[in-house]
Amino acid sequence: MIRKWLMLSCLRNVGLRVYKFGQKILFALACFLWILSKYGYTMNYRVLLLGLCAWGSLPVLGQESRVEDIRIGGFVGGRIHTCIEQRVKSQDVEHLVEPFRHRGETSLWQSEFFGKWLLGAISSYEYCKDPALLEQIKTGVRSFMQTQTPEGYIGNYSPEARLTNWDIWGRKYSALALVAYYRLTGDKAALQTAMRSVDYLMKQLHEQHIDIARTGNYFGMASCSILEPVVYLYDITRERRYLDFAKSIVAGIEREGSSQLIAKALKDVPVSQRSAYPASWWSFENGQKAYEMMSCYEGLIELGRVLDDPLYKEAAERTAESIRRDEINIAGSGAAFECWYGGKDKQTLPAYHTMETCVTFTYMQFCRRLWRDTGNPLYVEEFERTMYNALFASMKHDGGQISKYSPLEGRRQPGEEQCGMHINCCNANGPRGFALIPKMAVATKEDGVFLNLYVPMEATVKTGRKNAVALKVETGYPVNGKVSIGVEPQRDERFKLSLRIPSQVDGAKAFVNGQEQEVLHLGGYLCLDRIWKRGDEVTLEFDLQTKVVESHNHQAVVRGSLVFARDSRFDDGDVDECAVIQSDERGVVQAAVHENMSGSFAWITLEVPAVLGTDLEDAANKTAKPVRFCDFASAGNDWAPKGRYKVWIPQTLHMMTEPYRKY
Repeated sequence: MIRKWLMLSCLRNVGLRVYKFGQKILFALACFLWILSKYGYTMNYRVLLLGLCAWGSLPVLGQESRVEDIRIGGFVGGRIHTCIEQRVKSQDVEHLVEPFRHRGETSLWQSEFFGKWLLGAISSYEYCKDPALLEQIKTGVRSFMQTQTPEGYIGNYSPEARLTNWDIWGRKYSALALVAYYRLTGDKAALQTAMRSVDYLMKQLHEQHIDIARTGNYFGMASCSILEPVVYLYDITRERRYLDFAKSIVAGIEREGSSQLIAKALKDVPVSQRSAYPASWWSFENGQKAYEMMSCYEGLIELGRVLDDPLYKEAAERTAESIRRDEINIAGSGAAFECWYGGKDKQTLPAYHTMETCVTFTYMQFCRRLWRDTGNPLYVEEFERTMYNALFASMKHDGGQISKYSPLEGRRQPGEEQCGMHINCCNANGPRGFALIPKMAVATKEDGVFLNLYVPMEATVKTGRKNAVALKVETGYPVNGKVSIGVEPQRDERFKLSLRIPSQVDGAKAFVNGQEQEVLHLGGYLCLDRIWKRGDEVTLEFDLQTKVVESHNHQAVVRGSLVFARDSRFDDGDVDECAVIQSDERGVVQAAVHENMSGSFAWITLEVPAVLGTDLEDAANKTAKPVRFCDFASAGNDWAPKGRYKVWIPQTLHMMTEPYRKY
């Protein structure tokens, strides 16, 4: 299988190079023919000329979205703003740089924190355009680059401990951040610093005859995730050594006894079964570690784009499907132990290390990459669910902290200090998730403009013909199903505007300037291909219902992509007591919906009819009472040590109606 795949990969790579070289030659020929025609050579070159120009100007694979500006309002915009102000701009950047000056570490992961912060800060700046944040970024990068040693090392490990534990993982984040900074500013010194760092790593591995997949943690997945910045360096510089290094990393991944991320994915091995369960989750033999595995696939996706090899993307998609099917819980993140241990089926049970924020963010980024390369709206739905629930729940209401873990019951767990620093991995990574939201909300592709997230926003995008189009979205979604989209092109132009129709709604209607459009199916895109003019308006009406979902004799309340929870601050009973939530045969709950009530801690409150407890002899106890639930992001968002919330409510068992099971 692997030998065949490698052969196909080589052939595709050769074909792509021939294709690109041919583009240049034929475009030059087309220009020559045009010059001849200008000087009176009237031979019938018209058809050939047009064909050559069309082929020579085909778009480059993976071109970036043409969104020039975006501003998000409402609850979502408020959360993004709070994160930037309280988590990104408030960071003591010099403290993050300090470990790189001493280089005495032997086992810990301080060296990841600066790179993560810088990546989040850059993405945040691209959204908010705050000059003070840009200056903070520039100052931090200048200080950071000064820590690089003459041989090129930029990290905090002692010489004898390099290439062990988290050393290469830290170098990955440093290189990623420097490349991102170069793309933002054009600063060649940052690019050179990243190149020297990777060059030094290649030199070390070569001279010491070390397989990168046998270094670091979790079957080498932490170390091998450096594949992503290595691919970027090749993409920017076209230096062959980076492509060769990228291929050698993949070869290490695919060796017998390694993680074999491509081979096992193509065989549809579930992520929970990629390796035997280790004696300890904190061990090299833990091949199910979620964060590190997805980080490797991000690099594989980027390499596949560069090589134009669809097998890399296919491996990533099959892995994403296994994660979605078997691991991701109702709130959109990993269910337990920072690992893929078949947690989705166990989510009604309390578990260790539930929904690590690093896993939450990386899953969102994984979905965004796959949407970018496939256009599949399923990845947007997964992104949206994770955003509204797991991500928003991770940040304290005032933005003062981002939790390490966000369990489905209990209380938020503060992001403890790690490695002798004032920060931890999730506090550093969480802001990157908030900064992803504007990038996913609206995007462009070769075939038009895509509106993915329905949040109050104003955005300006460029069409393929460089026409500026202003979009203004006014909506109460996901509280209600009403969406209004104003379309203001600078000049009249025909283009496609694709609107995502969520699968979680029970029906959808669409109108353009009051004229109803046919919505073919839920869970796809409504593609409006027309000549757009100033003043055009699209309205959407989603049938959005509150519903109950069941799993293992537990019930949970959802509304569209939102998950709800009981919270002890409502003071309307014990959040841990059993109940029967009343619904019709479709699972629809007649719940009163309240948004941003005065004096409430919650964004959204539901009054859900439920019969509480087991003491039902008294007829009064059999009557359903309105029990308050709040959106999961608001549940426990004060992080009070005595507070408690719960998503999955144990369902009261009725022995006369439930089949008897022998215990």
